[in-house]
Amino acid sequence: MIAAWVLVAVGLSALAILLYAALRSRTRPGDLERAVQAFRALDIQAFRNLVDFSEEAFLRDHLPPRKFRAIKRQRAWAAFLYAWEAGRAAAQLAMVGQAAQRSSDPTIAASGAQAAENAFRLRVQTLRAGVILLAGVLLPGLQSRPIPALVDQYERSAETLFLIGRGSSGSRGLEVA
Repeated sequence: MIAAWVLVAVGLSALAILLYAALRSRTRPGDLERAVQAFRALDIQAFRNLVDFSEEAFLRDHLPPRKFRAIKRQRAWAAFLYAWEAGRAAAQLAMVGQAAQRSSDPTIAASGAQAAENAFRLRVQTLRAGVILLAGVLLPGLQSRPIPALVDQYERSAETLFLIGRGSSGSRGLEVA
């Protein structure tokens, strides 16, 4: 019975956090230039290295268990912070995508729709990866789960963003009110 109440509380908390994030992102201004900066600021190769299974296997084989768990915990925390920043970049991309959808240029409008969809998918992947990575922080002895979908989605989202940037006459043309 208590477990059911705990699950209900966790579910309601998650819903409240998502609602807060959705409402907050609607009121914050954003533009193409800030979104591009958010994507360029994240070193996706470093993130890829942090979640690489062969790297983890190497560390597991060459370090004592206690040292391995400590390093794995640090790597998982760093990867979680990368995923968090990727989520923030996804929010910027969503705002740019929504603004681009209102463009009179059909190419930019189509790219905006694709960007908004990619932003949603990237945000879902960052939330999923965040849960997996936090589990790695809390339980470093467990075998890690793969997170390549986040990296792939991030790269697709960045490509869409850069297409919008090339298609628009400048970043000031896509400001979000």
